[in-house]
Amino acid sequence: MTATLIQSTLDLPLLARGKVRDVYDLGENLLIVATDRISAFDVVLPTGIPDKGLVLTQLSAFWFELTGAIVPNHFIQVVDSTRVPGIDAELPREMIGRAMVVRKAERIDVECVVRGYITGSGWKDYQRDGEVSGIALPPNLKESQELFEPIFTPTTKAEEGHDLPITYEQVAELAGERGANAVRLRSLAIYRYGRDYARERGIIIADTKFEFGWRDDEVILIDECLTPDSSRFWPADKYKSGGPQPSFDKQYVRDYLEDIAWNKAPPAPELPPEVVERTAGKYREAFQLLTGRELIRG
Repeated sequence: MTATLIQSTLDLPLLARGKVRDVYDLGENLLIVATDRISAFDVVLPTGIPDKGLVLTQLSAFWFELTGAIVPNHFIQVVDSTRVPGIDAELPREMIGRAMVVRKAERIDVECVVRGYITGSGWKDYQRDGEVSGIALPPNLKESQELFEPIFTPTTKAEEGHDLPITYEQVAELAGERGANAVRLRSLAIYRYGRDYARERGIIIADTKFEFGWRDDEVILIDECLTPDSSRFWPADKYKSGGPQPSFDKQYVRDYLEDIAWNKAPPAPELPPEVVERTAGKYREAFQLLTGRELIRG
């Protein structure tokens, strides 16, 4: 089994350590390292997924470059050498392909969720209320059915625990009217572009989430973009509305944890080798289908 990187330890100022990414301060810029950590139900699991960090970094970079003319973003470069301009220290080889240099931005504390299909928590909300994030939907929708138009259904960005649905008006309270309008329009624009691009390559992007920040008085896309961590990827040739779908993302891990009746509270259980390998294979397959590239490795 391929080795995993659970936590990075670089000779640089550590700014933050999230569920998956370690962020280092480079002065004017940031170095974001995507580890092989995986989380489910808001808990980081003790078992890493081989190549996951490589996929997240290189797929995000692919989308950042592809959509940069549509929506500005923070991307500068993927680390492709142990020597990187602007970094005095030599980086370890395992950073190649899994770390990226990005511009700093002041994060807007909203998860910008776009749904093109009714599934997941959105399906549960719809069954209960007939709406998602205050948006009324047509009656008699089936689970996993494509919506007539993608909808913007933002949530809080919780440091701990679950993100909670919020309305557009609440986003405006957090980000101002100009900021709220920008994140909504830009989220929908990137989703529509990515959805159409992916569909031609055999993948349905059912929903996704984005993060944005202010830089030089402009709202730009930050963090990651259209990855198996931030999105639901379904194989188009197996799609049929009316129930759950097979996927290229971490749904296989969620399903396993549901099957063993884990209480979704720390500590999380170890994942068996077959779950790890199947999940890693799904991430790699999604990357290859979308980009047509091989992963860069250190």
